[in-house]
Amino acid sequence: MTSPAKFRKDKEIVAEYETQVKEIRAQLVEQLKCLDQQCELRVQLLQDLQDFFRKKAEIEVDYSRNLEKLAERFLTKTRSTKDHLLKKEHSILSPVNCWNLLLLQVKRESRDHATLSDLYLNNIIPRFAQISEDSGRLFKKSKEVGVQLQEDLLKVLNELYTVMKTYHMYNTDSINAESKLKEAEKQEEKQMGRSGRQDDRQTPRSPDTLASIKTDEKPVRRSSVKKIEKMKEKRQAKYTENKLKAIKARNEYLLALEATNSCVFKYYIHDLSDIIDCCDLGYHASLHRALRTYLSAEQNVESSKHSGLETLEGATESLEANGDKQKLMETYNNVFCPPARFDFQSHMGDTMGVLCAQQALESELLQRCQQLQSRLSTLKIENEEVKKTMEATLSTIQDMVTVEDFDVSECFHHSNSMESVKSTFSESYLSKPSLAKRRANQQETEQFYFTKLKEFLEGRNLITKLEAKHDLIDKTLGESQKTDCCLASGRRNSAVRKQESGEAIPLMVESCIRFISRHGLQHEGIFRVSGSQVEVNDIKNAFERGEDPLAGDQNDHDMDSIAGVLKLYFRGLDQALFPKEVFHDLISCVSMESLQERAVHIKKGLQSLPSKTLIIMRYLFAFLNHLSQYSEENMMDPYNLAICFGPTLMSVPEGHDQVSCQAHVNELIKTIIIHHDTIFPGPQDLPGPIYTIPGAGDDFCDSPHCEPPLVEEPAPDTVSVIHNSEDVTTALTV
Repeated sequence: MTSPAKFRKDKEIVAEYETQVKEIRAQLVEQLKCLDQQCELRVQLLQDLQDFFRKKAEIEVDYSRNLEKLAERFLTKTRSTKDHLLKKEHSILSPVNCWNLLLLQVKRESRDHATLSDLYLNNIIPRFAQISEDSGRLFKKSKEVGVQLQEDLLKVLNELYTVMKTYHMYNTDSINAESKLKEAEKQEEKQMGRSGRQDDRQTPRSPDTLASIKTDEKPVRRSSVKKIEKMKEKRQAKYTENKLKAIKARNEYLLALEATNSCVFKYYIHDLSDIIDCCDLGYHASLHRALRTYLSAEQNVESSKHSGLETLEGATESLEANGDKQKLMETYNNVFCPPARFDFQSHMGDTMGVLCAQQALESELLQRCQQLQSRLSTLKIENEEVKKTMEATLSTIQDMVTVEDFDVSECFHHSNSMESVKSTFSESYLSKPSLAKRRANQQETEQFYFTKLKEFLEGRNLITKLEAKHDLIDKTLGESQKTDCCLASGRRNSAVRKQESGEAIPLMVESCIRFISRHGLQHEGIFRVSGSQVEVNDIKNAFERGEDPLAGDQNDHDMDSIAGVLKLYFRGLDQALFPKEVFHDLISCVSMESLQERAVHIKKGLQSLPSKTLIIMRYLFAFLNHLSQYSEENMMDPYNLAICFGPTLMSVPEGHDQVSCQAHVNELIKTIIIHHDTIFPGPQDLPGPIYTIPGAGDDFCDSPHCEPPLVEEPAPDTVSVIHNSEDVTTALTV
């Protein structure tokens, strides 16, 4: 009989199978629900797309109409203006051309967006509606196929359950038959064992005696053994029959199990995938076509817009002040052309229309010519300095107004948070604090530029007037008087060279720097504000006579005039302090971002200059660095000082763009001011005077032969070498 443990185990196996089948049934139900849900989501998505594009079409139509109104408003204003003829003439100017192209671009965008709206309504939305209809129909058919496959799968599972139950039943019968067979075998063994023990207890006998005993007992034992053997044979036959049935049932069960597993695997791996493919049949391809239609429409709008923007960009790049100025003057030629020359209007029959150089007037004219020549020499140097300062300031203004801050691409790198968009926008160029600061700096620089422009134009007007007088007198007097006029300037320059021949630092440079270091470090606008021209000339003439008008502790001179004298000295050199030979080597460092790297590059570029030039550079830039440390009081930081001294110390070679190169020159001078101690060698490597910051209690010697405390002498033998060296002016022109 089957044991209770085996019976419980069989029940557990059946229960486990039923649980597994139950889970599969639940999965099948959920699969259909999932597909239903996907179909509903797909239909809802397509409906949302239709609603979206319907609303977008309305927006595009409204946008198109508003653009059309905007363009027509200004085009009508242009056509109906009373100054239509003037507008027509101005249309050739580059800003007006940009304006016209901008209006045309707006009209183009209006037409494009109207077309876009039409495509949304009559092309894209019907496509989505058709996709929705097709998807619903295909899903319904796919679901029918899926339900049929699920029914087939459940049928296979039921068949497996039936085969398994049959197998369990036959196997149980086989086990029971086997158990009965074993009981019969045990009885047989028991019977045979009892007979054997009886034989063993008897004494040994002869073979004849034993045979006779067996013959006597044989009828009794044979009846019992035969009965047991017959029962055993019957049970053996039953066991063999049940065992064969159990084996066949097990084989059928294993075959059904393998088939069921294959069917389940096929359904989950292949059938479900095929059903989903049927549900998706044509959906993605149709959606792809619809969205590609949308993309094509948008891309064509963008292409049209891009084409118009390229035209506008070309017009924007063609904005050119000089060209427009020329066009304006050509358009109004009668307004801007110079008037006829004024002719000599004789009085009372006086027909002498030229200067009279009679002997009585010749000496007077000659003296006047000399005065005009001297005055013109000074004015030209001064006006050239003002011009270069003005051009440097103009370059600064152009840098301010041409800064490439128009790239707003970062504003369009939106994240999902609107707060980040707001913060990005607030930190842009239009942020009020930075804009106000830039506007203030720009207006201050513009004010300085117009001050210099006015000064330059007034100086040029005066030079033009004096030159005209000088040239007429010179032409009247002849070439000999012209030669005499030039001698005065030569003698004056000779006096200056004679004065400087024995000094490492020229007296004019040393004295002006000493005076400013004593009294002008905190003077606002030093080197930027022009001084009194009369006082500048007086101080300059005194130095040319070999005097030192700034000696002593008197502070009765105008500080701006002293600064003007110092700049005028470097402006009047035969060759700029920085020779043109090193221009390219030095300017190339401006592209380096690190100021320290620039300083190293500049130091290498200056190694080829004469030692006298380097001594003066070292002295001057040490002073300028010291002056810049008081920028909070004097408003002259290294960059402002560079704007003032850049045109004076380094001239831009011919053939270069003066405006752009001057900006690089100013940046170079600023770097030298900041890193002068790195660029120029110390007194150990370059013996000579150095600028030192004056301290409290310093005693200044007013004698030109006594070295002031702003200059340190390294050693007596070195000083003798310096003072016996070549002329400073000659060194600067090497």
